Amino acid sequence: MPLKKHLKSKLKRPSYSNRFSYDELINAESALGRTLFGPIPAGHQREFFAFRKNVWIWYECWQNEAGGLQDLIIRYEVRPNGVYKRAGKGNYEKLEGEELNNFRLAVHSYLDLVKTKLYC
Repeated sequence: MPLKKHLKSKLKRPSYSNRFSYDELINAESALGRTLFGPIPAGHQREFFAFRKNVWIWYECWQNEAGGLQDLIIRYEVRPNGVYKRAGKGNYEKLEGEELNNFRLAVHSYLDLVKTKLYC
């Protein structure tokens, strides 16, 4: 058995299932994820988190000038042939160029932050 596989079989990841529910973990990750994009404007709520394997969610909610609530949900799916996003109930669009690079940077920053602050 290769050494790397042997070590993986000997090491056990901590089990968070006994301490935290899935929703609690998502909320904790989102609290960290929302900090990656700078200050949140007054009256806004922002969330950014890994929803499932290869699915990321950006959520923003704010009060419009008429006093009503508006929100925006963007779902990112990482597929074998690229990264796709869907805003609201719209169609999926493939990310390219700067938008794709920004998404990659955000995901790597998120993973680093969550690993060092939450799952350390």
